[in-house]
Amino acid sequence: MRIPAFMLVAILGVFPLSPAAAQQQPPYWASIDEPEARMRTGPSTEYPTMWIYKREKLPIKILARYKAWRKVEDHEGTQGWMHARLLSASRTGLVLATNGKPVAMRALPDPDAKIVWRAEPGVVGSLTLCEKGWCLFDVTGRRGYISMSDIWGDEPLK
Repeated sequence: MRIPAFMLVAILGVFPLSPAAAQQQPPYWASIDEPEARMRTGPSTEYPTMWIYKREKLPIKILARYKAWRKVEDHEGTQGWMHARLLSASRTGLVLATNGKPVAMRALPDPDAKIVWRAEPGVVGSLTLCEKGWCLFDVTGRRGYISMSDIWGDEPLK
């Protein structure tokens, strides 16, 4: 059975894309999913390698898509291309070097809450529940709330 084009448009208008599918339109957050990932100058293995990342779970901002390639940006602002198989949809964050001191991870999303852990600059962890300036940050099972100003990988993208 064939569906006329005008009916298909009407059906799609009633059933919009799922949040997960909509999130996959750049820009969006991802993370490196391999122990070694090459950033290239263009979307093909024919392009030279700019950087080799040896840090699994490092947060990456996806800026554009071209076939199986993603234009990405790292926490230092470096942009290049990575193959999609090197990336995961898992949200992670990188603790920023704020005065070179460890950053407090708190029991509650409040600056006066008890400090349960401290994370060194450069530590990577999983992010969940990001709202009102705080994210729940998990570093190999050690969980606590961390201020959004102390991590990279959490800001809303448009």
